[in-house]
Amino acid sequence: VALGGGTVGEHPTQALLDYFTIYDELGLALVAEDGTGFAMEEDGKNNHEGPLIVVMLGDLKHGRTVHSLAKLLARTSMKHELILRYCAPTSLEMPDHVKEYVKSCSNVKQEEFTDMKEAVQGANVLYVTRVQKERFENAADYEKVKGAYVVDTALMAIAPSNMIVMHPLPRVDEISTEVDSDPRACYFRQMENGMFVRMAILALILGTP
Repeated sequence: VALGGGTVGEHPTQALLDYFTIYDELGLALVAEDGTGFAMEEDGKNNHEGPLIVVMLGDLKHGRTVHSLAKLLARTSMKHELILRYCAPTSLEMPDHVKEYVKSCSNVKQEEFTDMKEAVQGANVLYVTRVQKERFENAADYEKVKGAYVVDTALMAIAPSNMIVMHPLPRVDEISTEVDSDPRACYFRQMENGMFVRMAILALILGTP
Protein backbone atom coordinates (compact mmCIF):
# COMPACT_ATOMS: atom_id res chain seq x y z
CA VAL A 1 0.00 0.00 0.00
CA ALA A 2 1.41 3.40 -1.00
CA LEU A 3 -0.16 5.98 1.28
CA GLY A 4 -0.63 9.37 -0.35
CA GLY A 5 -1.59 11.08 2.90
CA GLY A 6 -3.89 10.03 5.75
CA THR A 7 -6.10 12.72 7.36
CA VAL A 8 -4.09 14.53 10.08
CA GLY A 9 -1.81 11.58 10.74
CA GLU A 10 0.93 10.87 8.23
CA HIS A 11 2.00 11.61 4.66
CA PRO A 12 4.88 9.21 3.91
CA THR A 13 5.15 9.80 0.15
CA GLN A 14 5.40 13.55 0.76
CA ALA A 15 8.11 12.88 3.36
CA LEU A 16 10.10 10.90 0.79
CA LEU A 17 10.01 13.70 -1.77
CA ASP A 18 10.79 16.25 0.94
CA TYR A 19 13.80 14.23 2.06
CA PHE A 20 15.00 13.91 -1.52
CA THR A 21 14.60 17.67 -2.00
CA ILE A 22 16.71 18.41 1.08
CA TYR A 23 19.34 15.91 -0.06
CA ASP A 24 19.37 17.32 -3.57
CA GLU A 25 19.41 21.00 -2.57
CA LEU A 26 21.99 20.79 0.21
CA GLY A 27 24.09 17.80 -0.77
CA LEU A 28 23.74 15.68 2.35
CA ALA A 29 26.26 13.00 3.22
CA LEU A 30 24.59 9.61 3.71
CA VAL A 31 25.76 6.19 4.85
CA ALA A 32 25.05 3.13 2.68
CA GLU A 33 24.04 -0.27 4.06
CA ASP A 34 27.63 -1.50 3.75
CA GLY A 35 28.83 1.38 5.94
CA THR A 36 30.41 3.42 3.17
CA GLY A 37 29.57 7.10 2.88
CA PHE A 38 28.43 9.02 -0.16
CA ALA A 39 27.28 12.57 -0.89
CA MET A 40 25.94 14.68 -3.71
CA GLU A 41 28.80 15.44 -6.10
CA GLU A 42 26.90 17.02 -8.95
CA ASP A 43 28.32 20.30 -10.30
CA GLY A 44 26.71 23.35 -8.77
CA LYS A 45 25.44 21.49 -5.72
CA ASN A 46 26.44 22.16 -2.15
CA ASN A 47 28.17 19.52 -0.08
CA HIS A 48 26.67 20.10 3.33
CA GLU A 49 28.93 20.06 6.35
CA GLY A 50 28.11 20.22 10.04
CA PRO A 51 24.71 19.63 11.62
CA LEU A 52 21.49 19.76 9.62
CA ILE A 53 19.12 22.30 11.20
CA VAL A 54 15.50 22.00 10.03
CA VAL A 55 12.85 24.48 11.17
CA MET A 56 9.24 23.28 10.95
CA LEU A 57 6.94 26.30 11.01
CA GLY A 58 3.18 26.70 11.29
CA ASP A 59 0.42 24.21 12.04
CA LEU A 60 2.44 21.30 13.38
CA LYS A 61 -0.53 19.72 15.17
CA HIS A 62 -2.52 19.00 12.01
CA GLY A 63 0.35 19.06 9.51
CA ARG A 64 0.68 15.43 8.47
CA THR A 65 3.67 16.25 6.24
CA VAL A 66 5.79 17.45 9.17
CA HIS A 67 4.81 14.41 11.26
CA SER A 68 6.19 12.07 8.62
CA LEU A 69 9.19 14.22 7.72
CA ALA A 70 10.33 14.58 11.34
CA LYS A 71 10.23 10.80 11.77
CA LEU A 72 11.95 10.09 8.46
CA LEU A 73 14.75 12.60 9.06
CA ALA A 74 15.30 11.19 12.55
CA ARG A 75 15.72 7.60 11.40
CA THR A 76 17.61 8.03 8.13
CA SER A 77 21.30 7.33 7.61
CA MET A 78 22.62 10.89 7.53
CA LYS A 79 26.19 11.47 8.64
CA HIS A 80 25.10 14.85 10.04
CA GLU A 81 23.76 15.60 13.49
CA LEU A 82 20.08 16.51 13.10
CA ILE A 83 18.49 19.45 14.93
CA LEU A 84 14.72 19.78 14.55
CA ARG A 85 13.25 23.13 15.56
CA TYR A 86 9.49 23.31 16.02
CA CYS A 87 7.93 26.77 15.72
CA ALA A 88 4.15 26.85 16.09
CA PRO A 89 1.35 28.95 17.59
CA THR A 90 0.04 27.92 20.99
CA SER A 91 -2.37 24.97 20.57
CA LEU A 92 -0.78 23.93 17.25
CA GLU A 93 2.48 22.47 18.58
CA MET A 94 4.06 19.26 17.32
CA PRO A 95 2.20 16.29 18.89
CA ASP A 96 3.88 14.49 21.77
CA HIS A 97 3.78 11.13 19.98
CA VAL A 98 5.92 12.52 17.15
CA LYS A 99 8.41 14.06 19.58
CA GLU A 100 8.61 10.79 21.50
CA TYR A 101 9.35 8.88 18.30
CA VAL A 102 12.07 11.32 17.33
CA LYS A 103 13.50 11.17 20.86
CA SER A 104 13.94 7.40 20.49
CA CYS A 105 16.30 7.91 17.54
CA SER A 106 20.01 8.64 17.85
CA ASN A 107 21.97 11.71 16.76
CA VAL A 108 18.98 14.08 16.86
CA LYS A 109 18.01 17.06 19.03
CA GLN A 110 14.63 18.79 19.29
CA GLU A 111 14.07 22.46 20.10
CA GLU A 112 10.88 24.50 20.41
CA PHE A 113 10.36 28.15 19.47
CA THR A 114 7.53 30.65 19.19
CA ASP A 115 9.55 33.41 17.48
CA MET A 116 10.31 32.48 13.87
CA LYS A 117 13.07 35.09 13.64
CA GLU A 118 14.94 33.27 16.37
CA ALA A 119 14.11 29.85 14.92
CA VAL A 120 15.70 30.53 11.52
CA GLN A 121 19.05 31.66 12.91
CA GLY A 122 21.66 29.26 11.57
CA ALA A 123 18.99 27.09 9.91
CA ASN A 124 19.52 25.09 6.73
CA VAL A 125 15.88 24.34 5.97
CA LEU A 126 12.68 26.28 6.70
CA TYR A 127 9.70 23.97 6.16
CA VAL A 128 6.48 26.01 6.16
CA THR A 129 2.97 24.63 6.63
CA ARG A 130 -0.38 26.35 6.34
CA VAL A 131 -2.82 26.67 9.21
CA GLN A 132 -5.50 24.22 8.13
CA LYS A 133 -8.87 25.90 8.50
CA GLU A 134 -10.74 22.68 7.76
CA ARG A 135 -9.31 21.05 10.89
CA PHE A 136 -10.91 23.57 13.27
CA GLU A 137 -14.33 22.92 14.76
CA ASN A 138 -14.62 26.52 15.94
CA ALA A 139 -14.07 29.37 13.44
CA ALA A 140 -13.03 31.70 16.26
CA ASP A 141 -10.14 29.39 17.16
CA TYR A 142 -8.94 29.49 13.56
CA GLU A 143 -9.07 33.27 13.45
CA LYS A 144 -6.83 33.45 16.53
CA VAL A 145 -3.95 31.64 14.83
CA LYS A 146 -4.52 32.53 11.16
CA GLY A 147 -1.56 34.48 9.85
CA ALA A 148 0.49 33.88 13.00
CA TYR A 149 3.56 33.35 10.84
CA VAL A 150 4.21 34.86 7.42
CA VAL A 151 7.46 34.26 5.58
CA ASP A 152 8.24 37.48 3.73
CA THR A 153 11.22 39.36 2.36
CA ALA A 154 11.93 40.87 5.79
CA LEU A 155 12.39 37.40 7.28
CA MET A 156 14.47 36.25 4.33
CA ALA A 157 16.74 39.27 4.81
CA ILE A 158 17.82 37.98 8.23
CA ALA A 159 17.79 34.27 7.33
CA PRO A 160 21.00 32.43 6.36
CA SER A 161 22.06 32.90 2.76
CA ASN A 162 22.04 29.14 2.15
CA MET A 163 18.77 28.31 3.91
CA ILE A 164 16.18 26.73 1.62
CA VAL A 165 12.44 27.35 2.03
CA MET A 166 10.08 24.43 1.50
CA HIS A 167 6.28 24.07 1.52
CA PRO A 168 4.12 21.04 0.65
CA LEU A 169 1.64 23.33 -1.15
CA PRO A 170 -0.95 24.64 -1.63
CA ARG A 171 -0.26 27.77 0.37
CA VAL A 172 -2.67 30.40 1.63
CA ASP A 173 -0.85 33.48 2.92
CA GLU A 174 1.94 31.95 5.00
CA ILE A 175 4.57 32.67 2.31
CA SER A 176 4.47 36.00 0.54
CA THR A 177 4.56 35.74 -3.25
CA GLU A 178 7.49 38.19 -3.13
CA VAL A 179 9.60 35.31 -1.80
CA ASP A 180 8.98 33.22 -4.94
CA SER A 181 11.82 34.93 -6.82
CA ASP A 182 14.34 34.27 -4.04
CA PRO A 183 16.68 31.44 -5.15
CA ARG A 184 16.35 29.95 -1.67
CA ALA A 185 12.63 29.35 -2.29
CA CYS A 186 12.63 25.77 -3.53
CA TYR A 187 8.96 24.80 -3.08
CA PHE A 188 8.30 24.70 -6.82
CA ARG A 189 11.37 22.50 -7.34
CA GLN A 190 10.10 20.45 -4.40
CA MET A 191 6.76 20.05 -6.17
CA GLU A 192 8.50 18.86 -9.34
CA ASN A 193 10.51 16.35 -7.30
CA GLY A 194 7.19 14.92 -6.15
CA MET A 195 6.50 13.68 -9.66
CA PHE A 196 9.86 11.91 -9.92
CA VAL A 197 9.76 10.36 -6.46
CA ARG A 198 6.23 9.05 -6.92
CA MET A 199 7.19 7.65 -10.32
CA ALA A 200 10.02 5.81 -8.56
CA ILE A 201 7.63 4.47 -5.90
CA LEU A 202 5.26 3.16 -8.57
CA ALA A 203 8.19 1.58 -10.44
CA LEU A 204 9.28 -0.20 -7.27
CA ILE A 205 5.76 -1.49 -6.65
CA LEU A 206 4.87 -2.47 -10.21
CA GLY A 207 8.33 -3.47 -11.38
CA THR A 208 10.27 -1.79 -14.17
CA PRO A 209 9.95 -3.08 -17.77
